[in-house]
Amino acid sequence: MIPLKPQDHLPTHDVTNMPPHLGDQDLWQGDLALREGVAREGGGWAADNLAAFGKIAGAAEIFEAADLANKHPPEMKPFDRYGMRVNQVEFHPAYHDLMAVAIENQVPSFAWNNPQPGAQVAHAALTYMFNQPEGGVLCPMAMTYAAISPLRTTPAVGDDWIPRLLSTSYDRRDIPVEQKVGATIGMFMTEKQGGSDVRTNTTRAVPDGDGFRLTGHKYFCSAPMSDAFLTLAYTEAGLSCFLVPRWMPDGERNNLAIQRLKDKLGNRSNASSEMEFQDTWGVLLGEDGRGIRTIIDMVKGTRYYCCFSSAALMRQGLVQALHHTAHRTAFQKKLIDQPLMRNVLADLAIEAEAALTLTLRIGRAMDEAAESEGAAALARIGTAVGKYWICKRAPGHTYEAMECHGGPGYIEESIMPRLYREAPVNSIWEGSGNVMCLDVLRAMGREAATVPALLAELEAARGGNRLLDAATENLKDELADPGNLELRARGVTELMAVTLQGALLVRHAPAAVADAFCASRLGARWTGAYGTLPSGVDFDAIIDRVRT
Repeated sequence: MIPLKPQDHLPTHDVTNMPPHLGDQDLWQGDLALREGVAREGGGWAADNLAAFGKIAGAAEIFEAADLANKHPPEMKPFDRYGMRVNQVEFHPAYHDLMAVAIENQVPSFAWNNPQPGAQVAHAALTYMFNQPEGGVLCPMAMTYAAISPLRTTPAVGDDWIPRLLSTSYDRRDIPVEQKVGATIGMFMTEKQGGSDVRTNTTRAVPDGDGFRLTGHKYFCSAPMSDAFLTLAYTEAGLSCFLVPRWMPDGERNNLAIQRLKDKLGNRSNASSEMEFQDTWGVLLGEDGRGIRTIIDMVKGTRYYCCFSSAALMRQGLVQALHHTAHRTAFQKKLIDQPLMRNVLADLAIEAEAALTLTLRIGRAMDEAAESEGAAALARIGTAVGKYWICKRAPGHTYEAMECHGGPGYIEESIMPRLYREAPVNSIWEGSGNVMCLDVLRAMGREAATVPALLAELEAARGGNRLLDAATENLKDELADPGNLELRARGVTELMAVTLQGALLVRHAPAAVADAFCASRLGARWTGAYGTLPSGVDFDAIIDRVRT
């Protein structure tokens, strides 16, 4: 079908000096840093899969479906027309279309379906590309991906559920999972009185035959139409992890009472609910009384999702800003050629590349964790550091990309308001900033290999940039000082993040990118504001790199 050309000759004026429609994007071929990073970190064998998906995820129709799914958010349907309790949520057809695209292209399952070095890196790349048009669908994808590890702790349960989660068929029907060709899974942890402090949970579980009956509430329950949920409840042994299906083994609906849907700032295509358990049936996962230990691997997986999802928002915001400024003229010059705008665009570009580079390095550490204590330690602390810093930088980055558009970026017909609303969720979900910084301290205190693994990454770049070398020594001094460490945790975590990003860029990125990053983020005058790169930066090389 040939797209119709909009009318640019109107009765009162001709429409000029406006950017053309962006249209289809190739999210793989058009992202040089992504292609280089995937090859470098061990995922190059998946390049053909990633190249094909880059065209699929970047198609204009996918962006249009994402827009529809967010403009028409899910609706709660607790009862059917006859007054029977069904606890359903209805979605716009575009949401289901996006879910199908994600699952059919292995967005939640690629790493597990292709168990080889580089699988987590390739998985991150798939999700990074899909998150650029749509973030809401990524919530059930993240939880379905991350549930595999805790399910493996209990083969009697996991052997039945894992093949369903690794299916490449999307089955939207609300029927017992035994009758479906594929399944998704969610996670309910927090309660009203505790939030991130899950040890304050009050939900209780009592034995009932081969399972348990749970009674209590959960305050944030995303993707409530999933086929099952991992949740926490107290038994006599302590806080334990359970798998709670939507349907019980006897074919009856489980007692999952949706109370309401959250009216959220962003992530609007995805349903987030409040839920009550009323003698709700579930099965124990892992060791009784060790629920946090069982579910922690799922949390690590979803936190990793937050890293590359935030990096994806940065990348798409940058793409949109580049497109607008390349086609808009002001004061007899294209915006992209204006010196101050070039400073802003280059600054956005190095931030986006730093976020992606750190994310892919964490992915390789995850791939190597089973074989290397150092890799496992780097994955542990790197995920916490990345979750804090990359997610913290995304809202400001997305806002700056919006500002590059001026007024047209602020209206709802633009993608920018949706990206901007989406940006804070990754910083809040699965542990907000303070929680992540405390997790960094926990990793440092409990796992002796974490700090050496981090410092080894920095030392690998020794001599490549004097500002990076100085920042590395500064970080060592900070880590050697135990005084008020919790009070200083944000500053220490930030320093870990920017030195690690700087080291990776010095080792792997073009000199223009690495030097600009170190001169700003590790220099004496950096305030965190975009567009403040020093005059010696090679702006042409940085901008040309992201337009390749």
